[in-house]
Amino acid sequence: MQNLPFSNANVPLADLPDVEQFDWQALSPRYMPLNAMLNLLVTLVLLIIWFASEYTFLSAITADYQPLASWVMLGLIALSVLYNVYGIFADQRVAYALREHDIGFRWGLLFRHTVIQPLTRIQHIELKRGPLERSAGLATLQVFSAGSGTYTFAIPGLPIERAQGLRQFILQHQDLQHGG
Repeated sequence: MQNLPFSNANVPLADLPDVEQFDWQALSPRYMPLNAMLNLLVTLVLLIIWFASEYTFLSAITADYQPLASWVMLGLIALSVLYNVYGIFADQRVAYALREHDIGFRWGLLFRHTVIQPLTRIQHIELKRGPLERSAGLATLQVFSAGSGTYTFAIPGLPIERAQGLRQFILQHQDLQHGG
């Protein structure tokens, strides 16, 4: 066996692909209103709890803790409203990109994240569909990388046909890589 000299040459940074140039695909337009509705529902539940503790028979039960409980609930409601507003803008930034040898996912508004997963490192993928996703014709694609016990990332808000197509493409790519 011939020993080849070890080489670890620098890669010119100008030659690296710019992830902003990927063909990023937005989530389904049905996802954002659904997500906003769920977030709004949480805020509504908090408002109902606050109202019940202030203006119903529960106010007598919680009289000893009324001022503190009221401020805590109002604080939670304010945080929930801020989370709702943040979610509306953050959901617009969520996107995925499928390329010949990898799949990318980006999310985040203030703290932006981009994950690029080589298709050869994908252990398995799962389609998840809760009741609301099923009613909207959507699915979440969870991508698990080799050597990881949990999913690397999950792409929510995909039309079911698109999610199934992505899953099939990745599975076929894995078959080609493993000689299947």
